[in-house]
Amino acid sequence: MDGITAISQRVSEIRALLGASTISRPQPTETSDGAGFGQVLDAVMAQGAASASVRTADGVPADLARYGNGRIPASALETVDGTAHRLWAPAAGSLEQLIEAAGTDGVTIGITDSYRSYESQVDVAARKGLYSQGGLAAAPGTSPHGWGVAVDLRLDARAQAWMRVNAGSYGFVEDTPREPWHWVFKG
Repeated sequence: MDGITAISQRVSEIRALLGASTISRPQPTETSDGAGFGQVLDAVMAQGAASASVRTADGVPADLARYGNGRIPASALETVDGTAHRLWAPAAGSLEQLIEAAGTDGVTIGITDSYRSYESQVDVAARKGLYSQGGLAAAPGTSPHGWGVAVDLRLDARAQAWMRVNAGSYGFVEDTPREPWHWVFKG
């Protein structure tokens, strides 16, 4: 079963890279040995490796898609400076800038949650109930926390107001009704 999972994850990764590619298609000059396809595939893979902020059609970070939601190793995520919280690298960098800018404006923003493993998602769903049933948790394996693109923030009224005015400039959106603390990096 692990082999099937590994193959499925690799297929997802390749699809993500191909779907995110902006490489123009070559004229149909492919030889019978498949050299044309191989060259295009190599170019797409090189572009995907060079572009850490590429996302799949579903908005999943392409460089993390191969792991699966909630299955991303710590080494594939970035720590948000001054905290133990981890996010997808572009999200972590943007959040650091956001927190710094808020601080310059005299606003304090804290982080209460960031990346969630699959097991953590199961725990949160058990404790807080599923959002679809009136609770506060996404179904395990579907949370943007599991892709390292969502944060739950500690916000007082002033910080919440600051976020609603400024967060978009840093790529963050408030996208979950009933959860004013939950912000997702859309980049």
